[in-house]
Amino acid sequence: MADTLSELSHAVLTFRDERDWAQFHGLRHLMVSLCLEAGEVLELAQWKSDAEVDALPFSREGFDALSDECADVLAYLLLIAEKAQIDLAAALRRKLAKNALKYPVEKSLGRREKYSQL
Repeated sequence: MADTLSELSHAVLTFRDERDWAQFHGLRHLMVSLCLEAGEVLELAQWKSDAEVDALPFSREGFDALSDECADVLAYLLLIAEKAQIDLAAALRRKLAKNALKYPVEKSLGRREKYSQL
């Protein structure tokens, strides 16, 4: 089932509202929570080799942990977008257009330098 961002946002808001949690979801709190959840994604890589991290999605335990943390990050991102009235799809399209100007294929293909160093 391919949910749209709008459908996912509605599901997260319904979950939040059923629990009367909107009162705790000021923009600053949501931003902090997003970063904390992103840290939990990173924690899955702590003290592991690249090979161990690359293997995470191929074990049930690793896949479940990574999937849960990614879902938490997405939930907070959707809550932030709702609070700030950001259309995430439109924002991503605009950002990709900006990045295409900063990183033209002819200068950046196969390179990792920042745009200011190309």
